[in-house]
Amino acid sequence: MLIYEELSNKIVTAYYNVLQVLGKGLAEKVYENALCIELNEMNIPYERQKPLSVEYKGQNVGNYFADILVDDKIIIELKAVSDITQEHIAQTLNYVNLTHSKVGYILNFGQQEGLGFKRLLGLAARE
Repeated sequence: MLIYEELSNKIVTAYYNVLQVLGKGLAEKVYENALCIELNEMNIPYERQKPLSVEYKGQNVGNYFADILVDDKIIIELKAVSDITQEHIAQTLNYVNLTHSKVGYILNFGQQEGLGFKRLLGLAARE
């Protein structure tokens, strides 16, 4: 069984809706804005540019921002690149783990061939 199956299906539907209307190759921020319109229309709660902090021995050593946190459950990272790389996967997994989420998606609006998104499971999903 897929973790957060219904919510995941809605995210993928929103991704394809945006891709169908806007096509590939625009700036990530454009896709973020459009994806948020889709999430609003589906009545799905989300937080944009979710602040994340990294701590080491109780001290903050860095700050990041995840593109979108959906329903306090799923991290979405948006890309507009030719291919999803290992660096993109590592970045998204770090964000998933920092938020103690179970699932993350990389939604790529770039000129790649084939599947334009990747679903990732965080450490919390394996517990």
